[in-house]
Amino acid sequence: MVENSIISQLLGSQPTVRKVAEKVLASERISFDDALVLYREADLGLLGMLANTVNATKNSGKVYFNRNFHIEPTNICVHHCTFCSYRRALGEEGSWEMSIDDIKHKVSEYKGSKVTEVHITGGVHPEWDIDYFGCVIGSIKEVLPNIHVKAFSAVEIDYVIDKAGISVREGMRKLKQFGLDSIPGGGAEIADSTIREKICGTKTSWKRWLEIHEAAHNEGLQSNATMLYGHIESYEHRVKHMLDIRELQDRTSGFNCFIPLKFKSTNNELGSIGEVAPTEDLRNFAVSRIFLDNFKHIKAYWPMLGKEQARLALEFGADDFDGTVDDSTKIYSMAGAEEQSPSMSVDEVTKIIRAAGRKPVERDSLYNPIGVI
Repeated sequence: MVENSIISQLLGSQPTVRKVAEKVLASERISFDDALVLYREADLGLLGMLANTVNATKNSGKVYFNRNFHIEPTNICVHHCTFCSYRRALGEEGSWEMSIDDIKHKVSEYKGSKVTEVHITGGVHPEWDIDYFGCVIGSIKEVLPNIHVKAFSAVEIDYVIDKAGISVREGMRKLKQFGLDSIPGGGAEIADSTIREKICGTKTSWKRWLEIHEAAHNEGLQSNATMLYGHIESYEHRVKHMLDIRELQDRTSGFNCFIPLKFKSTNNELGSIGEVAPTEDLRNFAVSRIFLDNFKHIKAYWPMLGKEQARLALEFGADDFDGTVDDSTKIYSMAGAEEQSPSMSVDEVTKIIRAAGRKPVERDSLYNPIGVI
């Protein structure tokens, strides 16, 4: 009640913002236009309070994390996205591709540990197919039979399904039979086709991205959703992107969480535009928390944001801090992220969460609690 009184004071004489805020406080779904009002007119402090109110209802002050590591099998990619600092051409200096033995060796490092998830994503390698993906999954399960394999973005999956000449539903069924447990949210970028043409023109279309995730959900595989922001998109483009995934979530309830991904400007063709301010990151977290009313979880991906900015995001609606990572991802470090060797111990993760006044909860990949730390 005290917070609602403070919110009322912050609203002041802004009738358009007040109307939207009253909807939020009444737990009513906000519209496309409402979200634009929040982006354009709402005070950042008010947004934080509104997002925190929503988050408290959904998560009761808990912040989730897991013990995970990444495998990035290759940075060789058939696509050439202007925002990407990771991609290399086949045979180009700085390119890599892991063999099955390389992958098994990496996974074997975690024998006897408490790690629960391996996250796999990388470039779209021109020579790999769906059966190779099956070999990757199988090799991991051979070493760690109980680990959750969250693997292959919709863009990677689209390429191998198309190569196999099978339907999206058949492809997802086959990947599940190989042992795939869920899929990450990468490759979503931004919904608008005109913007996509400029920043990732050869990549899987937004319609196809949605189709692949819907097929995964219908096959019993949960997934994440992402949005790349802070480049040449507008607020309208962001809200349309979130509206589309909100509508898919209404149909399937298959998304675990939403992850806003900030454009980083180092070592890519889009770098001259710079990066949005940290306050814009927080505004984006808050609006996404409020707008995506059918998502329980919003993730602050600290290898991208940096630890301190991710901690601040917990005060603007985020309730998930990703995981320990163990210095196993290069995608954002190659784009100039603050965390050049991203790794955290469980102790460090929990200290950061407590510093934000939240309760740390270790989870599995599907957000089942393993224990309150």
